[in-house]
Parts: sequence; C-alpha cells; structure tokens
Amino acid sequence: MQTRQLGNTGPRLTTIGLGTWAMGGGDWKFSWGPQDDVESISTIHRALDLGINWIDTAAVYGYGHSEVVVGRALAGIPASERPLVFTKCGLRWSDADRMAMPVRDSRPARVRGECEASLRRLGVERIDLYQFHWPDETGTPVEDSWGEMLRLVDEGKVRWPGVSNFDVALLERCGKLGHVQSLQPPFSMIRRDVAGTEIPWCAKHGTGVIVYSPMQSGLLTDSFTAARVAAFPPDDWRRLSPQHQSPSLERNLALRDALKPIAAKHGATTAAVAVAWTLAWPGVTAAIVGARSPQQVDGWLPAATLRLDAADLAAIASAIAKTGAGSGPTTPA
Repeated sequence: MQTRQLGNTGPRLTTIGLGTWAMGGGDWKFSWGPQDDVESISTIHRALDLGINWIDTAAVYGYGHSEVVVGRALAGIPASERPLVFTKCGLRWSDADRMAMPVRDSRPARVRGECEASLRRLGVERIDLYQFHWPDETGTPVEDSWGEMLRLVDEGKVRWPGVSNFDVALLERCGKLGHVQSLQPPFSMIRRDVAGTEIPWCAKHGTGVIVYSPMQSGLLTDSFTAARVAAFPPDDWRRLSPQHQSPSLERNLALRDALKPIAAKHGATTAAVAVAWTLAWPGVTAAIVGARSPQQVDGWLPAATLRLDAADLAAIASAIAKTGAGSGPTTPA
C-alpha cells in the first residue's frame, strides 16, 4: 500500500481509506438502507488486514451508529495497531423525526459537545482528524467555529483539524486563524468542479485533500444498473439523487461502460479505475471508498496501486466529453 502525506505536516495515509457512511444503517435521512453490524465489522477488519491505515466516519451517519460500529471494530485491536480514525461534526439531527433534514450547526458549544460524544462512541482518547461536515447555516461566523476546533487541538482531544465541503472563501477565512490540515470534497469523474478551484488552492497552501464519493455512490461500479435504482430500499437517499435519475443516470452509466476497456487492460474493476482517476490529480492525497462487505473491499482495493497512463487519462476525458456526464475539468495537469 502506497502512502502520501496529508498536507505539509500531517500523517502519511494509504491512498485509499475506508468510508463508513453506509454502516450507519437504515432509518435516517441519508441512509443507504439496512446494514448488518456484524458484516460492517467484518468489512472494517478486512480493510485493515489488507493494509488500509485510516477510517472515515461522521457523527451524523446513522445518528451516531456508524461511530459506535467503528468503535466496536477497534475495541479488540491493540492501540499500537489501530488505524487513524477520522470523523466529522456540525450536523444537528432530530431523534424524534429521523427523516428530517439535519441542520448545519457549527456553533462552538455544539462543536465541543459533539467532540465529546464522538470520543465516547468511538472509544478513543483523541480524534485523529476532526472535520466540519458542512458550512454552518445558523449564522455562526466560521472564525468562531474554527477557533473552537483549534482549542480542541490545543487540549489534545483532536490531533489534526480539517473541513469538508468548504469553498475557497471559507478555507481562506479559517487559514487566517490556523492551518487547515485537510479538505474533504466530493470528487469523481462525474463531480469534477473542485479540480478547478479547491484542489489547486489546497496544493498551494499545504492542505491535504481527501476526496469522497470517487465512485459516485455506486454509479461507477461494474454491477450498477438502472434496475438497481428502482429496487433501492425506501430509505435509500440515492432515490432522490439527481445523478441517479434520468437523464443524468443514463449519461453516467454510459461513462461507466466506457471505463470497461481500461479496466480490462489493467486487470481491474471499473470501480478501481474510477478511484485511481481521482488519485491521478495533483493535490489529491487520498480517496474515501465505502464498502458494506469484505468482498466490496476486495473489488476496489487495487485502485491503491493502479496507475493510469496518459492514454488512459485521454480516453477517459474523451468518454466524459462524448457522454456529457457531470461537469468540471476532465484531465489532470
């Protein structure tokens, strides 16, 4: 497993980390449908056995449940052998109405309270990378929220501070108070816009980039079909995703099909090609890849060592143009 340093001063990460969004289970606003906890724990152990050295989760995944599952998976592993654990804060949900939209709330007291709750659920003394999940919508200045994040670092409750889904303007405001260790943006062959803005900013300022949804929530995998969308559980959030509906769905699946010859050339899956493409962009440190079973880990793990050549990248750019899938730059510098 190859590694890259997260920003100028962060840890060395395997180029792929395990995402645990779906491990939050069913019955909440952005669920992926029901998920067996035993299977989730087996999946985590499989990823670690294969050399992945970090796990990404969030308080909002299953409204605390994903963090509990990660904590259970880590409980039997000696502290010296545990992976780095990343989580996120800043989304306030309602247990009374689990299908209500969570509120983006990064008030300082909320950030501190969420940190304490995540430490308990994860069963750790310190969060390795703590990130604001989304920009605040309560009217709290980002400087107040980031200042509290930096105090958590000073107190030893957080090792490195980061953000997710922030634009350049917010990154610059945070950077005036203290270094932003990492940004976690959405990035895939379909959602490419950050390649022209946030990723170059991070490269210039020594901020690592951990991309999420490199397979576009399953669309860029071999087994995905339009029929599968129709069969999603009622609480699967992808039912409402524009990328999983016509006309985008057909364009996205056409792009996926165009990846098959490249995958065959490398003896890999289309999922591995999709993830490797994100890692080919200068400034990207690593990619979060979700899994719900050990077998899914085996399917995308080769992306960690897959190197796309110039001909591959040109073919992908051509396929993007031909299918009209997504938006944003198409070829790494």
